[in-house]
Amino acid sequence: MSETKKLDILRDILGAYSRSGNEYLFKCPFCNHHKKKLSINLLKNKIKCWICDRAGSTHRLVKRLGSFIQQQKWKELTGIVEVTEFEKIILEQATPVEQEPEVLVELPDEFESLCNNNFSLVNSQAIGYLSKRGIDKGDILRWKIRHCTSGKYEGRIIVPSFNMDGNVNYFIARSYDKNWMKYKNPQESKDIIFNELMVDWDSDIVLTEGVFDAIKIENSIPILGSTLREDSKLFQQIIKHDPAVYMALDPDAETKEYYMIESLLKYGVEVYKIPIKPYKDAGEMSKEEFSNRKKNASLIKNTDYLLMDKILSI
Repeated sequence: MSETKKLDILRDILGAYSRSGNEYLFKCPFCNHHKKKLSINLLKNKIKCWICDRAGSTHRLVKRLGSFIQQQKWKELTGIVEVTEFEKIILEQATPVEQEPEVLVELPDEFESLCNNNFSLVNSQAIGYLSKRGIDKGDILRWKIRHCTSGKYEGRIIVPSFNMDGNVNYFIARSYDKNWMKYKNPQESKDIIFNELMVDWDSDIVLTEGVFDAIKIENSIPILGSTLREDSKLFQQIIKHDPAVYMALDPDAETKEYYMIESLLKYGVEVYKIPIKPYKDAGEMSKEEFSNRKKNASLIKNTDYLLMDKILSI
């Protein structure tokens, strides 16, 4: 009976369907292909378009495309917890809460390109360091990675962060010459969305700890640490845009990661867990390896989190 009612809601949203085994086939609302290529499996709570590769959960599909009444009926059928007051404020308020102006940061004067014709020993060291981390010329150009050969940040890779207006709001300065101090970052607040200018909020996003993990991953955001507060700019934008979130934090931050997952689930965010072990972090993987693990990532349900919470509390 529950499955029939779910199909009624999906038919109202997507139109007529046909059945193939455990799969229900609809026309895809994302690529608008003329044939029924959007496959929905209600037992697994998954959707997949075989034309545009759009994938995710049925809950997220209804949340995105359904009316308020359809969303409420779906929640009753699936037992999903009501949206909290915080999300309503973020999504429905007519005028945004006034925030302090974002602090902009000046890049070091010695900031130099790594993609010019200067094949000096210093350039070779910097490029060699990036190469060992699996970062190629395309990544260097896309992330506008440079380095400093003198001054306060001498011997460091510089990875700038650009806000939505294209202004620099932070940067990472990582030593490549075995300096005892690995990072020497600006003393400004880290409450930013690193390189938000490059983020596609309409697609899945991947959360990593550090910048060098994120550089190798499509549509990723480094949280610059291992915590994600509910009052942070990044968390609020996730709630506002409602992308599927893939967690790819280092294995040694597993406990903190599950608390982040708890917060995201509380607001109805679709969360997946990408296994990192036996690697130390996502940046140690090849791009192909990470892509395969992302495709096979596990969807986290409230029941999964509750079980893990009990394990962590032992």
